[in-house]
Amino acid sequence: MEAVRPWVLHVDLDQFIAAVEVLRHPELAGRPVIVGGRGDPTERAVVSTASYEAREFGVGSGMPLRIAARKVPDAVILPVDAEAYREASDEVMAELRAQPGAVVQVLGWDEAFVGVSTDDPEASAREIQRSVLARTRLHCSVGIGDTLVRAKIATGFGKPRGVFRLTRENWLEVMGARPTVELWGVGTKVSRRLAGLGIHTVDELAHADEGPLIGEFGPKMGLWYAQLGRGDGSAVVDDTPWVARGHGRETTFQQDIAEPEQIERAALELFDQVLADVRAEGRPVVGLGLKVRYAPFLTKTFTKKIPTTSDRDEILAKTMELVARIEPGRPLRLLGVRLEMAMPDDARGDHTPTRSGW
Repeated sequence: MEAVRPWVLHVDLDQFIAAVEVLRHPELAGRPVIVGGRGDPTERAVVSTASYEAREFGVGSGMPLRIAARKVPDAVILPVDAEAYREASDEVMAELRAQPGAVVQVLGWDEAFVGVSTDDPEASAREIQRSVLARTRLHCSVGIGDTLVRAKIATGFGKPRGVFRLTRENWLEVMGARPTVELWGVGTKVSRRLAGLGIHTVDELAHADEGPLIGEFGPKMGLWYAQLGRGDGSAVVDDTPWVARGHGRETTFQQDIAEPEQIERAALELFDQVLADVRAEGRPVVGLGLKVRYAPFLTKTFTKKIPTTSDRDEILAKTMELVARIEPGRPLRLLGVRLEMAMPDDARGDHTPTRSGW
């Protein structure tokens, strides 16, 4: 029997959006289900999620819907219903908060950290699975860790419907030989930069000299990546309500646009929608982002810090400076605008990866 001690559990709902749709349409159980856009593969849209049956054919989130439909001709393709998923998520989070002594940190619709003190974390994890299933009819996987990072990564080894423990003791045994891109918070761009330093695996990152990391990524992020390679970091589950750092909107054009007037008009429409979201928060703007997807599928993002302001004309002028960086005459299939806001405080004190606008 282990001693009672704090543990971090990462709860991740299995194929969440697809699972919600199957609950609404029981006749879809066991069939390949794809959710994306307005459910029309002839329109430009991407896959939001796919059931495990569809994933067996190589369908994944972010894939163009028309390609997904080609891969699985007999798939059921459904439109996104954000309100239904939000309601299901709220029920799950309420059940997690109902667990005795649990501290819950929501990460998104389908995942959360749960802090517990117990001598049997596996039993706690299975009780969470049982209670969530009983209340919502949704299955989840649970990662057990002694840090947030290890718990988050552990969940992947438990999917679907399983439980897996990842701690300092077995971290390198499980993760050491794996590529750095499998770490939470390391994407393809960062993994390529790490490879440029001769760091390809988690074990190599865990034992890397911090000097070159700091030189490549700066003192803050260089040390963070070194820590990430060891699976270290915060072990505190923070139930402080999450505060958005910014708001963004984007649109995929059913026909490419290239004329400057069309682009400016689309950017202005998105800008006004995002500014309304920001003003509802009552915080000034400190940064901008513009997402551009050129035809056929090359995506670029432009960002800009600006002096803190709530003045529409000032924010719009700076946004249009980013719009002016779009390559003239090159057809666009997608445009997105994002506004970053001043934070009420930034007292988290850790570098746990957070939700990003893009």
